[in-house]
Amino acid sequence: MLGTEVGGASIAVYNVGGCYYATSNICTHEHVHLSDGYLEGKLIECPLHAGTFDVTTGKGMGPPITCDIRTFPVRVVADAVQVCIPADLPKA
Repeated sequence: MLGTEVGGASIAVYNVGGCYYATSNICTHEHVHLSDGYLEGKLIECPLHAGTFDVTTGKGMGPPITCDIRTFPVRVVADAVQVCIPADLPKA
């Protein structure tokens, strides 16, 4: 997994079994970078309160998470992982 800034927005890119996914890198429960957490399979665990999200769908997997994270389309072109970031994405 890799956390990065794109146009002032914080995103995270994950490799799950050879498939790439991208989400907002900010936990919806507390303002903390998910890429500082732990990725196990398709679940990212927030490093602050251990809430988890499914990185393939953005779905929050239970307390303390009450709101899903945003996901973004990803494609691989040659050796590059490309993420489609919408213009309305809030800045970090």
